[in-house]
Parts: sequence; C-alpha cells; structure tokens
Amino acid sequence: MLPVLLPILVLSVGPLLYGISLAFTDAQAGRTSPTQFVGLLNFQDLWHDDLFRESFRIGLVWAFAVTSLQFLLALGLALLLNQDLRFRWLARTLAIVPWAMPEVVVGIMWRLVYHQDAGILNGTLAQLGLIDENVDWLTDLSLALPAVIVVGIWAGMPQTTVVLLAGLQNVPHELREAAAIDGAGVWRRFTTVTWPALRPVVLAITALNFIWNFNSFGLVYVLTGGGPGGQTRLPSLFVYEEAFTYGQYGYAAAMGLVLVGVVAVLLTVFLRNRLREES
Repeated sequence: MLPVLLPILVLSVGPLLYGISLAFTDAQAGRTSPTQFVGLLNFQDLWHDDLFRESFRIGLVWAFAVTSLQFLLALGLALLLNQDLRFRWLARTLAIVPWAMPEVVVGIMWRLVYHQDAGILNGTLAQLGLIDENVDWLTDLSLALPAVIVVGIWAGMPQTTVVLLAGLQNVPHELREAAAIDGAGVWRRFTTVTWPALRPVVLAITALNFIWNFNSFGLVYVLTGGGPGGQTRLPSLFVYEEAFTYGQYGYAAAMGLVLVGVVAVLLTVFLRNRLREES
C-alpha cells in the first residue's frame, strides 16, 4: 500500500497538518519577525468576526439551495431518461456535458450569458417583453446570489443525474410491474417501490453534493469574485482573500480549520446514518 499512501501523505495529509499548525500562530506574509504561537487567539477573533459569520451564512444558503434544487431537477431528469424513449442515448450523452466542462470555462461562459449589454439572457428577456432595460445580474446586490445559484445547479446537476439514473436502473423491474398489476398508480409505485430502493443512493449523493457545494470556490470566484459587496463571498473565498490578498496566513488557516471541522461533522452524521441503515 506504500506507493498509494505516499502521495496521499505528501500532498494531502502533510499540507493539512501544516495548515492546522498555522491556525495557532500569527503567521503573516512579508513579516520579518519570527512567527509566534498564539494559541486560540485566531479562533477568538474568528468568533467575533461578523464578515466570516456572514460568509458562513451565505455558504449555507448557497449549499442548501444548490443541493436541494440540484437533486429535485436531477431526479426528474433521471426518471425521464430511465424511460424507454427514442434517442435516449443522445439525451443521456448531452445531459452530462456540463459535468465534463472545467469550472473556469463554465464561469466564463455564464458571465457571457449574464452580461448586461451583450448577454443572451437579457436579449431573450427583452425580446419576450419581460424587461424594459438590461439587468446587471452579477453586480446587483439582490440578484447576484440567485444568479450564481442557478449556475451552480446547472454545473452540478449532471453528476447527480448520472448517480440517480444508475440507482433507478438497479430497481427491480418486476416489483414495479407487480405494483402496477395490483392497481398502484404512478405516484404510488414511486413512493412504495422506487423511492425505498433509491433512498441509499439519494442519501449518499445528497451528502456529498452538500459538502462539495459548501466548499465551492472556482465557479463563484470566476463569476463574481465574492461580490458585489460580499453578497456571494462563500467561506472558501473569504479564506482565500485573508490568505492571499491580505497575507493573514494564521487567521486564514484558522478559518480553514473551522471549515474542515464542519465538513467532518457532516461526514460523521452521514456515515453514522448509513451504518445504522445497513445494520
């Protein structure tokens, strides 16, 4: 196992331990004096940091909204693609296209879609008579976060669709046929046959999606950079700014450690529920 464990130790565990050690120091960029151990001072400052608490709130709103809407839309698409339709293979292929695109490319593409003057969204809404003047989607304080959430849903829905589709194909067809013969309607067959068999897959992909979305960085960074006025500043963006814009490495490491703790708690709850279901 050593060839497999060595890269993990060097590239993952090592930086994680170094980041944890930085969280208890006053490390800063460009300082000439030696770095000092400050104990829990960074965490005390973090507790009273209104900007971090606000970014944490925004991160939770983003993660819950994207994860829940992603799941609902992906479930509907997976149920549709699971039907015996013509050109189903083509639809399945096109459904995973956003998944194959890098986050930077997705962000640039949607910036063009949302562009105030040349964007296709404003042009389409104007032609339909739904708006009288162009909307600046990514710089409006009330529209920036919903606009970014839409992009997050679009970018992450394919992987959820693929996982749910795989789960649907593992549901025994004989059970659905037996339920139909017994007189169960479409909704009844879904709630009594499909959903119980799909539930473990749903729990797994929902938990992983929430963690991925909560830690999201690249997509939002390209779209808004955390603006306007911090309305889309996710916790990972806030950590990045503190570390690489303001040079507060120790403080940023403390933020990162808090985020790791949140993810660890979520993983613990998820794994405990899975083990309880399996037992």
